[in-house]
Amino acid sequence: MKFSYAMLPDYPLAESLVSVQLADELGFHACYAADETWHKDLWLLFAAAAGRTSRIRLGPSVSPVTLREPTLIAQALATLDELSGGRAEGVVSSGNFGLLAQYRIDWAHTRPLSRVKEALQVMRTFLDEGAITHDGEFYSYDGLFTFARPVQSRLPLKLGAMRGPKSFEAAGELSDGCHHALSYTREAYDYAVRHIRRGAERAGKDWRSLDIGAWVVFATGPDSVVAKEAARSMVGIYASSMPEEQLRRNGVDPAELKPVIDAVNAGNLARGIDMTTPEIAERLSIAGTPEECLERIGRDIAPSGVNHMICAITDRTLVKAFTGRDLPEAADVNTQLRLIHERIMPAFA
Repeated sequence: MKFSYAMLPDYPLAESLVSVQLADELGFHACYAADETWHKDLWLLFAAAAGRTSRIRLGPSVSPVTLREPTLIAQALATLDELSGGRAEGVVSSGNFGLLAQYRIDWAHTRPLSRVKEALQVMRTFLDEGAITHDGEFYSYDGLFTFARPVQSRLPLKLGAMRGPKSFEAAGELSDGCHHALSYTREAYDYAVRHIRRGAERAGKDWRSLDIGAWVVFATGPDSVVAKEAARSMVGIYASSMPEEQLRRNGVDPAELKPVIDAVNAGNLARGIDMTTPEIAERLSIAGTPEECLERIGRDIAPSGVNHMICAITDRTLVKAFTGRDLPEAADVNTQLRLIHERIMPAFA
């Protein structure tokens, strides 16, 4: 089981660079960041981080092909790969539906899965060959070329998927893996892995060779109550992007969460947090002491075949930035990275 740090690049950049360096020193597999307008630019951040690290892999999880043209994602990945000496990888999807709504894009009419599948084909060709001529449904090129060339013989491209089953099967069939965000139950991961495996087998691939990642809201620390409160502060923000089918696979009735999502979407984060019960927060996060988090991963996630934990660490800084709430006793991100390294990762070595 690999462990990676999923960063929201909302900290002062100097602090973010220190955290990426620490994750590198501690042996984390990768540092990922969301490629979203809401945050600071991950590409510039990781370009700086590439020169300060030696082992950790870097890239977006996820980059939205609805907002960012796929050849430009490929160009940025190839450039980051050269800067890092062959440590770049990318995870793409149609994008955060809440962000698309702010761009006045109705995601339901963008044919999201078909668009992502074609974008993946475009990116694979552009990365592998450095040029593309393509006449597609969503993207067309006539002799487009680039001097941005990756160091790796095959730079990994993966799909982000939440709804399923077709998105999971496409990830298994067409890409190098799948990052499944915001699921926490054995049922949800059995469902995802079953369809990833089906897609891989359709392509004649060994599904176990794929990167199957669980991207989870995560908070740990010596005080279980404080860690769980930090996670509770962020659950509603993340849950607002979860499809109803996924909520059900995680044991949550969509109607139960609707008042929370309505409050978050209206910008009333304080009310959304107040209406997020500890029971809902427990179901939609991995939080508590390191031992509690270890037990949850071992019971609900690892047995399904997931081979990569991607911890979207929530700490005092993020909670305050997003919600205005101050949790002074919550462990900071660097403390949490050390706790994961010392008390969780060894159990899955």
